Amino acid sequence: MAAHILHRLRHALAGEGGREERARGSSEAEDFPESSELEDDTEGLSTRLSGTLSFTSHEEEEDEEEEVDGAGEELGEPLQPAGAAAEWSPAAERPGSSLLTRQLQELWRKSRGSLAPQRLLFEVTSASVVNERSSKYVLYTIYLIRSGRFDKAPAVIARRYSDFERLNRRLRCRFSCDMASIAFPRKRLRRNFTAETIAKRSRAFEQFLSHLHSIAEIRRSPEFLEFFFLQDLRAAQRLTCTGMYREALATWANAYRLQDRLGVCSSGRFLLTLAGLAVCHQELDELCEAHSCCEQALQLLEAQGSHPLLGPFLQAHVHLAWKVGKDKRRSEARLQDLREAGPPLQQQPTLKEYLIKEPLE
Repeated sequence: MAAHILHRLRHALAGEGGREERARGSSEAEDFPESSELEDDTEGLSTRLSGTLSFTSHEEEEDEEEEVDGAGEELGEPLQPAGAAAEWSPAAERPGSSLLTRQLQELWRKSRGSLAPQRLLFEVTSASVVNERSSKYVLYTIYLIRSGRFDKAPAVIARRYSDFERLNRRLRCRFSCDMASIAFPRKRLRRNFTAETIAKRSRAFEQFLSHLHSIAEIRRSPEFLEFFFLQDLRAAQRLTCTGMYREALATWANAYRLQDRLGVCSSGRFLLTLAGLAVCHQELDELCEAHSCCEQALQLLEAQGSHPLLGPFLQAHVHLAWKVGKDKRRSEARLQDLREAGPPLQQQPTLKEYLIKEPLE
């Protein structure tokens, strides 16, 4: 009997202890409800996770961060993960990144012109009726404008209807297939000088020149190119021969701009234009400008073994370089090579002599 009472007392005490443990366990189970169903697998868990986890206290982490920050401040370099230090070191990364930046900048500079190609626009800015003793005609003033760029000085021509008609006839004889789809304003017997007719022809001439320039074979043809600058070259040569250097200089300069807009800055006509500019600048005592013209011409002649203007340009460049205090040794060496390879330089004309004698047909 006593044993039975003692057993019940132990059971009651054990029940109270169990309720306290269950109360504490229930609060933990609210946070981790799965914990009551897990078995104690400490050894297996530690075996599976061995070597993959590391734990540090907050104080140790702060100490490590302070040490790493201090090291970064001393080195003056960005911090890298410890495990990737060998692969991603700052010393190895910086040259590659700067190289990539330079490549991107170079590609951007090259792509500016290719992404937005420049167009040459032809704009009739004015038209005036000219009365002469034997004839009456309309003179159209046309500007050559590069889209997307600001030109300080305009490239301008003044042409009458007969000039356009002559160009149209010459191009149709040579490029009959390409010219078949290009319209040209027909000639009228009456009402040629009314404002309405002049306005319509102005727009028609703009479209006519734009259409011609859009065809590669035509815009490179002598017929098309000389329509723009041959008249200026002849006028500038005539003014230079008569000693009117100031007027000639303006005409040579406009011919230069016209050839620049049309993209023919390596032709024989362009070299003749540079010769005219150099002669006029030198006669007007503008020696630095004359020297620059000679330098540009010699750069164009660099790839050519021989040219009638090479000797005259070299002699003028040496003389002008001595006048303005520039280096003339390279030109003197090229002159020496010419002496050894060809006729004496005394037999070669000066720039001015060549300019006066050169026929412009």
